[in-house]
Amino acid sequence: MLNKFGPSHHGEAKLQYLDGDFRVVSPGAYVRCAITGTQIPLEELKYWSVDLQEAYLTPDAVLQRHFPDALKSLGK
Repeated sequence: MLNKFGPSHHGEAKLQYLDGDFRVVSPGAYVRCAITGTQIPLEELKYWSVDLQEAYLTPDAVLQRHFPDALKSLGK
């Protein structure tokens, strides 16, 4: 179940990342990818780490955080 947030909230949100869900601690329109710093609109947020409490833009960003040498061996 995703949390509801209003369109009137601008700026960066603060979230608590849970297993399969997140909770909005401080409202906002986006969070930042922990690897790239790119803004991720909350409605597009798909990847995060419960243990590290951080968001990721793409699966490659997840791999880069948890397995930094994996992408090098794939030639990325």
